[in-house]
Amino acid sequence: MLKRVFVAPDPGRVRLRFAARAVLGIGLAVVVCGLAGHSLAGAVTGGLAALLALFTVADPTVRGQAVTTALLPAVGLPVLAAAAELHAVPVARDLAFLAVIGAGVYARRWGPRGHSLGVFAFMTFFVAQFLHATPGQLPELSAAVLLSVLCAAAVRFGLWCYERHLSPAPVPAPPAGTGLARVTTRQAVQATAGAGFALVVGQLVSGQRWYWAVGATWWIFVNTASRGETLVRGFRRVLGTVIGIALGLLVAVPVHGAPVPTAVLVAVAVFGVFYSAAVSYTWMMLWVTFLAELLYGLLGVLSPGLLALRLTETGVGALGAVLAVLFVLPVTTHLTTDAWIQRALRCVHAGTAEAAARLAGSTTADPAPRVAELEQLLGRVRLSVAPLVHPLNPMLGRKRRARRVLTLLDDCAREIRGLVAVAADPEASHDARLAAACWRVEAAVEALTRGSAHVAGPAEPPTEPALAHLHGLERALAELAEPLRTPSGSPLVGA
Repeated sequence: MLKRVFVAPDPGRVRLRFAARAVLGIGLAVVVCGLAGHSLAGAVTGGLAALLALFTVADPTVRGQAVTTALLPAVGLPVLAAAAELHAVPVARDLAFLAVIGAGVYARRWGPRGHSLGVFAFMTFFVAQFLHATPGQLPELSAAVLLSVLCAAAVRFGLWCYERHLSPAPVPAPPAGTGLARVTTRQAVQATAGAGFALVVGQLVSGQRWYWAVGATWWIFVNTASRGETLVRGFRRVLGTVIGIALGLLVAVPVHGAPVPTAVLVAVAVFGVFYSAAVSYTWMMLWVTFLAELLYGLLGVLSPGLLALRLTETGVGALGAVLAVLFVLPVTTHLTTDAWIQRALRCVHAGTAEAAARLAGSTTADPAPRVAELEQLLGRVRLSVAPLVHPLNPMLGRKRRARRVLTLLDDCAREIRGLVAVAADPEASHDARLAAACWRVEAAVEALTRGSAHVAGPAEPPTEPALAHLHGLERALAELAEPLRTPSGSPLVGA
């Protein structure tokens, strides 16, 4: 786990810049809230709003990111007002919270913008429970949200907009479907059911900190698309919380809200959240838990008993998520994994065709975007297959097959990158054998996506660079037939 965070590749130092900019933007937001005369509650609200504006907004273009950031207050402020107005009416407050959860998950059907707005709405309601916000605090908290989102936008789009120099990352569209056949619809029902369980049981555990259980359920559902993904994410959340609590006992409890060391540690925790998010959910949750402990230290309520309660509530939330994905409109790992693998294979074929056209002399063919799209799709495949390759998975045969699939898909991506590099060379010339090799790649992809158990292997490897990469693709695709389909025709993963 340590190696995954600190040795993981960071091309262009994107993760480092992402985390450093977050510290700068959130720090600026908190300072501005302080200069505006806001209380500690206002500063906490503003800091969280800035964190979400910098963390959750993930549109592929800078313009899209700016639009989504501008829409955050339009979604968050009405939710904040509802949470504060219903503070003294528990039943209505709980029902409103569940409605926000269902709508927030359902909004993912509209892509990254819907996801960002859904998360912001949920967290706005959540922070109102965290601070026990009342109607009298609404003007201050609303002003803090507006000021902080503005500060985050100034840093992200003005002071340090490194995305302007990066190619827009393609965002794979969510799986299609209508009604309950749509994954986001089923997940909205699941998340609402799981959160309802967490809310009821969480209140039995603690009438004051029950929202921790609901928060755990919500975040376990974020960025998951199947039963297996959700179960693995639940395990990692609990593990990260346990480690974070241990760190809090060693560091946050002794500090107990002292302003200067707490400010430094909060900056470290924020950096840790942003830097580790892309590579380890466990580490991200460690830093999130540590950040929450530091904030409770500032509020003067941090104690070992409170940390034990947080662990209990997190367990309740994880249990709610597990029960929901197992028994409420379950989305099987097999269906999700198969869909993402097929899309990755189609992208391999499309990239091959674009590269071949470029080598044949086409001035309009551009295979580079296909490479970026394939990387995104392989990320989704890895996330979907994670339950199968998890160390605790007892099904060793399926674990081996899943790892083999990932290895061969990575081989495909490597060969596509090499082929695109060759095609970008202005001196590269057309070889008549390219058309035949591309046809064989297309046939292999068609056979795999139709579920054929037999894919023809490549001929002898050539020495010409473009054909050598196509040969590597043919080999990888031929070898994929075995782990994707066993001799009996059963799929990679069971239902």
